[in-house]
Amino acid sequence: MSRIPAPMPSAMAPQHRSPLRILYVVSEDWYFLSHRLPMARAAQKAGFEVHVATRVVDGAAAIAAEGFKLHPIPFARGRIAILSALQTVFALRGILRAVNPAIVHQVALQAAILGSIASIGRRTPLVNALTGFGFTFISGGMKARLLRPLIVFLLRSLCTRNGNVALVQNSDDRAALISAGVAADRIVIIPGSGVDVEDLQPLPEPPGVPTVAFVGRLLEDKGIRTLVAAVQLLHSRGKSVHLLVAGTTDPANPASIADSDVATWARQPGIQFLGHVKDIASVWRQAHIAVLPSRREGLPKALLEAAACGRPMIATDVPGCREVVRPGETGLLVPLDDVTALADAISSLAEAPDLRRRYGAAARRFAVEKFSAEAIGEQTVRLYRTVINPDNGRRD
Repeated sequence: MSRIPAPMPSAMAPQHRSPLRILYVVSEDWYFLSHRLPMARAAQKAGFEVHVATRVVDGAAAIAAEGFKLHPIPFARGRIAILSALQTVFALRGILRAVNPAIVHQVALQAAILGSIASIGRRTPLVNALTGFGFTFISGGMKARLLRPLIVFLLRSLCTRNGNVALVQNSDDRAALISAGVAADRIVIIPGSGVDVEDLQPLPEPPGVPTVAFVGRLLEDKGIRTLVAAVQLLHSRGKSVHLLVAGTTDPANPASIADSDVATWARQPGIQFLGHVKDIASVWRQAHIAVLPSRREGLPKALLEAAACGRPMIATDVPGCREVVRPGETGLLVPLDDVTALADAISSLAEAPDLRRRYGAAARRFAVEKFSAEAIGEQTVRLYRTVINPDNGRRD
């Protein structure tokens, strides 16, 4: 893991009042609750007053219950609209003036760029969490190829200027930023947002047909189409394997699966769609194996939660997934978009209960040792304090 960088001279450090205020900028309230809550709780425990700026759908009560201060803002995901972007920027500038945070933590590419624009002229340092880089960096389509140079320019010129840092979740993403021209000493690696290993405990295997489970948004980039094809191939071979899918489509994402495809797959034998599931342990309680054939990840929380529940994992050999799945130890890695290889991997674990148990036990240990919410929270708070007070956080 890279060390926390020493930010720019202390003259750039913001003036603030006690208690320190931290502002999280996230495009969707549900994403904050599902992926950044452990970090925010750790910041609150460390004495920060936590503020959250996000588009509010149905998470206001849950955010308020944590003792956080909510600031609704407009966010238009999945489309390029100058007017919408300007509305978000102006809303964020108003919140920055009102809250006067000691530090701002911006989550994902859109929030990082719009939030960095909103912060122009202010001394507040920014932590820009770039989680897997998203559609613009994964897709080979014309739209993504046209946008990529602009995004790279903005990352270099805005998101890591002055005392700001880019926060990534794996070494591959760090290397990608460096190759894009971002200075290495402006990049920090913290592996994920943490998983609650106290709440998620090892589960006994369910009886019955070997079941694989996928948890995540139904996107081409998450590999759900490849997974369905692999299960269909196994059925054609006469293998008895069941597939559980927990997640929904995401119309705001250009890579979203069409609802008509989901409806077709749901009619296939041995494939069950659960929709959005809040109690994630209930999914792993029904499954023997966790599968995520993604094209790229920051650090896949779905696999971390599966690991915490003691489930062996199968994933593609791509950035993010290979941080969690250790071949021959916690699970199996397969080539990208390879239906046959994925089917073979599923079959090999479906037919080997002792191997599943061994991989699952190792996965649980790995989750506790490396990815617990407590450990990740401590690393994140340490980063916050270093960025706010650079003279107290110099590297060894």
